[in-house]
Amino acid sequence: MEPIKFLKPAADFHVHVRDGEMMKLVVPTIRQGGVSVAYIMPNLVPPLTAVKDVLAYKSRLEEVDSEVTYVMTLYLSTAITPEVIHEAAKAGITGVKCYPAGVTTNSDYGVNSYVPYYPTFAAMEEENMVLNLHGECPSAGHIHVLNAEQEFLPTLKDLHTRFPKLRIVLEHCTSAAAVAAVKECGPTVAATITAHHLSLIIDNWAGNAHNYCKPVAKLPSDRDALVEAATSGSPKFFFGSDSAPHPVVNKEKAKGYSAGVFTQPNVVAYVADVFAKTGKLDKLEDFVCNFGRNFYNIAEKPTDWTIALKNENVIVDPLLGTGPGAVVPFMAGEPLDWKVEIV
Repeated sequence: MEPIKFLKPAADFHVHVRDGEMMKLVVPTIRQGGVSVAYIMPNLVPPLTAVKDVLAYKSRLEEVDSEVTYVMTLYLSTAITPEVIHEAAKAGITGVKCYPAGVTTNSDYGVNSYVPYYPTFAAMEEENMVLNLHGECPSAGHIHVLNAEQEFLPTLKDLHTRFPKLRIVLEHCTSAAAVAAVKECGPTVAATITAHHLSLIIDNWAGNAHNYCKPVAKLPSDRDALVEAATSGSPKFFFGSDSAPHPVVNKEKAKGYSAGVFTQPNVVAYVADVFAKTGKLDKLEDFVCNFGRNFYNIAEKPTDWTIALKNENVIVDPLLGTGPGAVVPFMAGEPLDWKVEIV
């Protein structure tokens, strides 16, 4: 049996917690999963496009758990002008999330062209804010869910060329092509990799709504490229869970079920399982704790706790909450070889 490993609390640089009752249900699972820094997504309904609304949302999160450092973002839309960027930077908002219109949950207000936002990106470059890209093109013509990310990669490279000092994160990359593209870019470009994409392939979500997310998991060769990147020790790749809770009634309806995989309560344990199986457990702390913190260079609250990673079998809870608003965690009812405890 592997000895207990002690890590600093993890930093998760892509987190969805929604609002209202779902927020109150999900926010406590951030620390439960071993995370003390959470980079919060802005795709609420309506989306967060004003600085005052982002700050109000942060206050609501802190009312639920004030010990987590919530790193906040704006939702890129026509409302996000250079003036708003300067205001946001002064208010301590770290990034702007860009969703192509219609590609995923609550992305209806997203972008159709990046050209109108060049002045906004220039202001972000000036303020050293981070551009977080959902890296897909909308499905149309020859573009479909399996190649939507690859078709987006020329846009990533073009934005990096136009704004070389702008820090850009390709969020939740899912393909070998995306890994290669990030490697080809300079040090201001990085990528997040989720826990579930280190395990899933297309067969796991086709017919299983609880494994369906956007971007979708792809081929075994793509999954293997993600595992190689995550365990490589390259600081260009770090952890962002894209944990995305949806009520069970929205995940299990016959048509149009919601895209998102909920991993937050066991998020470090999922990653530890993968790293241990590849013999790279020594690379885990850099991936889930250090590289993201270094890239973002955020100010975080001091913590008086750390996490103990134990080589101990645990069964993932089948459900978080009760009734139609409950959430089904990733790998519900299945065993994990690693357990995270707060110490």
